[in-house]
Amino acid sequence: MKLNPGQHDAVHYVTGPCLVLAGAGSGKTRVITNKIAHLVQNCGMPARNIAAVTFTNKAAREMRERVSQTLGRKEARGLIVSTFHTLGLEIIKKEIKTLGFKPGFTLYDDQDTKKLLDELTETELKSDKDLLSMLQSHIGNWKNDLLSPEQAIAQADSAQSRQFAACYEKYQRHLRAYNALDFDDLILIPTLLLRDSEEVRARWQHRIQYLLVDEYQDTNTSQYEFVKLLVGERAHFTVVGDDDQSIYSWRGAKPQNLVLLGKDFPALKLIKLEQNYRSYGRILKSANILIANNPHVYEKALFSELEYGLPLRIIGTKDEEHEAERVVAELISHRFINKTQYGEYAILYRGNHQSRVFEKALMVNRIPYKISGGTSFFSRAEIKDIMGYLRLLVNADDDNAFLRICNVPRREIGAATLEKIGTLANEKHISLFAACFEPELAERLSGRSLTAVQAFSRWLVETADQAKRGDTIDAVRGLVKQINYENWLYETSASAKAAEMRMKNVSELYRWIGNMLEGDDLNEPLSLAETVTKLTLRDMMERNEEEEEADQVQLMTLHASKGLEFPYVFMVGMEEGLLPHQTSIDEENVDEERRLAYVGITRAQKELFFTLAKERRQYGETIRPEPSRFLHELPQDDLIWELGKKIETKSQRQEKAKSHISNLRAMLNRSE
Repeated sequence: MKLNPGQHDAVHYVTGPCLVLAGAGSGKTRVITNKIAHLVQNCGMPARNIAAVTFTNKAAREMRERVSQTLGRKEARGLIVSTFHTLGLEIIKKEIKTLGFKPGFTLYDDQDTKKLLDELTETELKSDKDLLSMLQSHIGNWKNDLLSPEQAIAQADSAQSRQFAACYEKYQRHLRAYNALDFDDLILIPTLLLRDSEEVRARWQHRIQYLLVDEYQDTNTSQYEFVKLLVGERAHFTVVGDDDQSIYSWRGAKPQNLVLLGKDFPALKLIKLEQNYRSYGRILKSANILIANNPHVYEKALFSELEYGLPLRIIGTKDEEHEAERVVAELISHRFINKTQYGEYAILYRGNHQSRVFEKALMVNRIPYKISGGTSFFSRAEIKDIMGYLRLLVNADDDNAFLRICNVPRREIGAATLEKIGTLANEKHISLFAACFEPELAERLSGRSLTAVQAFSRWLVETADQAKRGDTIDAVRGLVKQINYENWLYETSASAKAAEMRMKNVSELYRWIGNMLEGDDLNEPLSLAETVTKLTLRDMMERNEEEEEADQVQLMTLHASKGLEFPYVFMVGMEEGLLPHQTSIDEENVDEERRLAYVGITRAQKELFFTLAKERRQYGETIRPEPSRFLHELPQDDLIWELGKKIETKSQRQEKAKSHISNLRAMLNRSE
């Protein structure tokens, strides 16, 4: 497929800063991959001096695959195609001495962070889940805004923000003591390092001489600064984004970063990609008309050369159960008539709570389905257990891992024993594991608990030594047998079948670890420490990413659908209070909800269905929601409001009921 004029300009402009405003389905990944090939093959730039960054491992993987189809392995050697966080991690690892971290640091995921915060704030927050979530969110936002605990304390303007800032300071102190980093640190730390060290900045600007950034509208403050510091005054970069698809402000994303670019780089060249290769004309026209209600700094109008397509259907239903039944009935008949596959259909909703009734209806009808954002492989208890053992083998100071596995399977190291080890560790400013070897421990523990602690810690040292000096794969495989983990699963699982499934998950984890330790044609062998770090990061990045491609109906939130496409889409719950969400209505942030609706509409390639319910249960009450304002903003000539649900007034309903009764009477009279 040839490049269209906009794509051609975006690929060939390499002499200065470039913003590619890429509408939905306009071939932005093609532009990035072709531009990398152009830089290497036509501009003589070595691949090792080029970096392309995006937000998810899945997007990075797809980009890497596409580049490898265009460039040979030799030409592509050294090219960086990664997520922001993986690039940040790479910089931290290379600059570890400058940063003062010990090698083999631990990565904390959301659950680790929550657990640590819960322990540190037991007195203040008393394990209140809502307050803990708020605290975690505040800390994430402070880090994304490049604020240190000291700055957060100085800026605090209420009792709660002062309390949270103090907790942030305590949390950072503990992370440092545990030689650990959390997810947000992977951007914060390299950004501050690049900002404060001229030597490091020069080194990385020399290493990355051309930077490409995908999904630029999703960047937050720290990511924007990260990009600016990497490109420097030379400003050889291309960012690709779409302000109409910015739907992550709640996660710190700032669509205004697109506008800031023009101010920070006055020579910025703007190129628009407006031809959509995904959706039929009618779907695209509806999306354009809807999003035109939002204010725009950069105007663009998508067009499609595909066929115009069928009208968009709006299906009115009685309540949420009826809504699910109708969607499933439509899907079954549509599939039968059109001889399609289940995998061609997606059901998109605003909130995860909406999925339950659709799951039930699909199960009753024996329709295979997949929910995106279900239980991640790495969040399963058995995987977290084995990862806990491995984390402790590569970093004996990882207190979180120690606490998770010291009594799994049970070995008489209970809460009272742990409290005594913890007190000693705090007094000595050492890790829990190190405290197990302190002579003073014998004064605080006795009998079986002391024997259990000493036996466990000795065994760990021996296993870690064997993994380091001997056959790593053998040492790691032997670990599961030595701790009798399979027996433990059979003792603690609900059934033998459940234990078997859990053991299968452990075997799958071992398969991955073995592959990473041994390496293959494309990847160098990794050390155990590198493998553990990579798997922890993979877990954090891929919580909602599944690689399984089976023939099943896709259920997902509108947020999770971004970047995907499906021939047939059902957007359900099109009501005021759901989409737009009530919180956004109250906060006067309907523009972002409209962008979310736009993202949903532009996922559809051929046909689009909307559903809404007359009644819906909410917090134990039955409410009668209004149809979403977004349905009224669509071009009405392109819609079919099924059964005239849209404009039926009370008097019209009464009139219809009278006419229905008179028709029944007439039928009865005829039959007499």
